[in-house]
Order: sequence, then C-alpha cells, then structure tokens
Amino acid sequence: MAGSTVGGNYVLLVEGDPDHEARALASLRASGFANRIVVARDGIEALAFLSGENDHPKPASPPAVVVLDPDLARIDGLEVLRRIRAEVRTSLIPVVMFAKSCTAEDIREAYRLGANSYVRKPVDAQEFERATALIARYWLGLNEAPDDTTRF
Repeated sequence: MAGSTVGGNYVLLVEGDPDHEARALASLRASGFANRIVVARDGIEALAFLSGENDHPKPASPPAVVVLDPDLARIDGLEVLRRIRAEVRTSLIPVVMFAKSCTAEDIREAYRLGANSYVRKPVDAQEFERATALIARYWLGLNEAPDDTTRF
C-alpha cells in the first residue's frame, strides 16, 4: 500500500499491473494529485484498506473514488466491486472500472454489480495518462458526493 491522503479527498487506485500503476501515478502527480493517491495492488489489499483490516488503519474518510482494475490477483476486480457494494459503509463510494477488456459482457456485468463508470485503458501512453487524469479530475473536482460520510 502506497500513498497518502489529504482531507479524505483522495483516489484509491487498485491496479494489478505494475506498469499501469506507474503510468497512472505519474499522470496523477503531473496533474496535481500527488498527495491524494492511495494504491492497492490486489483485491485483498483494497478491501483490507477500506475496512481497516490486516494491520491497515481504518481510513478517516472514504475515497472520493475507487479506480479499479478488474484483472487483479487473489480477488478479481468484479468481486472487489461486489464486496464494496455489499457493505453499508462502502456501498456509496464511486467505483470506476479501468479495464483493458471492454467486451459488452464485461461492461454489462460491471454495471450490474454497481460500477459508476467503465473506462477502457488506452494502449497509447499519452491517452492512458490523459484518461487517468480526467477520471481523477471529474471525481475529485466535479462530482457531488452524498453528504453522509459519517457512515464511514
């Protein structure tokens, strides 16, 4: 687990590919989000962070958004999404699936499970960085979250 939070207004990046993680972090830092990123490298780590289990201190507030790679080790991203939606205290956290695969079936299943958005990971490095920055900008800067963070 890497990163830090500022005032609870942060991104939880759940990324199983080290190269994609590095590119996403570079893009977020270049866009001014350096202190607002927490990284989990697999599904178990993401769920442990959100719940405060396995020696992770419980976060003071929920992330503004979870950017979730469906292709994760140990627990895949769809199962992580299912568990996030199943818990009352995490059920309203926005989740963006950031995926290499964009089949109609994958997209439909993600939305069925409660994804707020589904974004294809661009192959081109510049487009990948642009997509990552736009996701953060929207969820941290434009989106209005429900005013019930006491649930967290």
